[in-house]
Amino acid sequence: MNRAGAAGAALSRLWNGSRLAASLSVYRHLHAHPELSGQEHRTAEFVEARLADLGVETFRCGGTGVVGVLRNGVGPVVAYRADLDGLPIREESGVPYASTDQGHLPDGSVSGVMHACGHDLHTTVALAAAGVLAENRAAWAGTVVWIFQPAEETAAGAAAMVEDGLWEKAPRPEAVLAQHVTSLPSDQVRIGVGNVMNLGDSWRVRLRGRGAHGARPHESIDPIVLGAHLVTRLQTVVSRQVEPGSPAVLTVGTFHAGTKENIIPDEAILSLNIRTPDAETRETVLSAVRRVIAAEASASGAPEPRIEEISRFPRCFNAPEQTAEVAAALDAVFGPDNVARDLRATGSEDVGWLADAIGVPLVFWMFGAYRPGRDPGDMPSNHTPHFAPDPGYAIPAGVRAALAALGTRLDVPS
Repeated sequence: MNRAGAAGAALSRLWNGSRLAASLSVYRHLHAHPELSGQEHRTAEFVEARLADLGVETFRCGGTGVVGVLRNGVGPVVAYRADLDGLPIREESGVPYASTDQGHLPDGSVSGVMHACGHDLHTTVALAAAGVLAENRAAWAGTVVWIFQPAEETAAGAAAMVEDGLWEKAPRPEAVLAQHVTSLPSDQVRIGVGNVMNLGDSWRVRLRGRGAHGARPHESIDPIVLGAHLVTRLQTVVSRQVEPGSPAVLTVGTFHAGTKENIIPDEAILSLNIRTPDAETRETVLSAVRRVIAAEASASGAPEPRIEEISRFPRCFNAPEQTAEVAAALDAVFGPDNVARDLRATGSEDVGWLADAIGVPLVFWMFGAYRPGRDPGDMPSNHTPHFAPDPGYAIPAGVRAALAALGTRLDVPS
């Protein structure tokens, strides 16, 4: 094991489970009270109070973002990111602390809100890891910048924090670390080098037609028919214009049109979610999507559609040298057989903004949500209404992984 791996393993051993009961209480509170992206007001206040209890100085950044700075003498500076926001999903997990809260979407409609992606667990883990370091100052030296980021789900939060002067207000780190819970057993970790998550683009496409009576379709330009052809044709972008094996994904997530069966509407609105592995493929796919949208409208004799960007996720690029050090520390904590080096997910993350904005390395990995030995068919995935990690297993796994990674950057006595 290299020096960084040994240091990470040493720091990870500071977690002895004594904080688990308190962490479970934190987790259940956060899970029961999620807030949508950019609306994390109560969550931010809760995090600030917990950090204040630990003696960590804090400041707001990027609206509802919270930054904590834990200083412990002279030494390296490292940043660790957790995210705060929930999703517009009505929870159906059945856990006793399930969310019944509601939130307002940008269009004014009301939706159930759920921590269906595990950001409540991320926040709990970061607070627990901060507590371990605050209580064991003799075991390390340096500064940890704890970033509790809003609006990860909309790709707006990291950019907002950078634009709000994050790296002018906080000590500049030599690396940014982050992890994400996923539907794996809690004794397993996945990490990789290079682009470990896809770039992401979401668009809203407004198809403009001409309304008419349903009995007089010849007087219309039917945007529903146009949209139906468009949905089908868009599926050929990845299947016929991207090299087979590339993890590119194109999904039409919503299709809204019309108010009554005998009225042909004058517009239809689609939303697209596009994931691509690199900048070159992103340009290929987005150009093809624009071409297909314009061509289908032209074929229908419709006006040019209007395209609105909803979100744009950056790259999530794991730096090779620093990733190797973190992987070695995770090997020491979880065992080499439980640390896979194959992380390459089709989902997207905006944490890359935080590192790329100041040109420092990023290391991002995934850890398991569920009790080891649980039936793999009974491990609901993120972004579903049934997602419910086993917190008594996931919290210790996340804290041990976080401390291991932090130990590779901080000064840890041998």
